[in-house]
Amino acid sequence: MASARRLDAIGFQTHVRCCPGAYEIRLHVLGEWRVIYVAKFLDTVYVLHAFHKKTQKTRKEDIELAARRYKQIGANP
Repeated sequence: MASARRLDAIGFQTHVRCCPGAYEIRLHVLGEWRVIYVAKFLDTVYVLHAFHKKTQKTRKEDIELAARRYKQIGANP
């Protein structure tokens, strides 16, 4: 039962507008959290940005930071 509750607290979004191939994990534990990551490079997962979401709309600064980090790993959005 405890593991089922944990899974209910996690959601996934397959399209993140900052970077092609990026994904978002949505955590609903002690508030709203987001983790933007990309996993299309061989056997590596890059976490581009993780943040506490305080409003309904994702801040522009959070999206821009993920996009900058995406470019730093050698990807071209």
